[in-house]
Amino acid sequence: MDLQALEQELKVCQSCPLRGDAIAPVGWYGDPHSPIVFVGEGPGGVEDDYGCPLIGPSGQLLDKALWAVKMTRDRVLTTNVIKCRPKNNRTPDIAEADFCAKMWLERELEIIQPKVVVALGSVALHFLGNPNMRITRDRGQWFRTRQGFDCIATYHPAYLLRLTGKQLVAAKWDVFHDLEAARARTLQLAPDSQLMSEEKTDLFKLFKKRVNDYL
Repeated sequence: MDLQALEQELKVCQSCPLRGDAIAPVGWYGDPHSPIVFVGEGPGGVEDDYGCPLIGPSGQLLDKALWAVKMTRDRVLTTNVIKCRPKNNRTPDIAEADFCAKMWLERELEIIQPKVVVALGSVALHFLGNPNMRITRDRGQWFRTRQGFDCIATYHPAYLLRLTGKQLVAAKWDVFHDLEAARARTLQLAPDSQLMSEEKTDLFKLFKKRVNDYL
């Protein structure tokens, strides 16, 4: 199976109650042969509207961070632990994340076989690592996922959007160094990889707002 076939399965998923509060599942975006995959939490309102992971304010901040370390969204792959937007944009609980990710994310990663996985935030860290890990303590540390992939965690861009002042400056530098480390490991393991295009990816040019055909 390839990602395109998996995407067709995802479009008709009705496997959990989260589907009822979303327009439709949100899959992944980027290079299906990417040696590096970024795993976020789940779609928010903008992502649900457009059907693209990390396209809203968090995604725009991620784009800037990636650009700073010489990566662009079209050259990597971004996805989420949860594929359907939880009602009121709440954080999915561990059981919801585990159920969805075992059904979809693990199959994505099995197909892609990335050299490096980046966990964005605590939900991704808990699934890819374990529920006892803490993003404030364990970010920037390498570990192996259950599937055997090299993984590093960093703050989710949504967290940065809530910070101000010195906290924000410090967290931005943490993310910068974590992404630098992820890029370096990727190029070490896949030295011929091209992780950056000449321009940033404009996701809003590529995706249109979804209509009620999905409802």
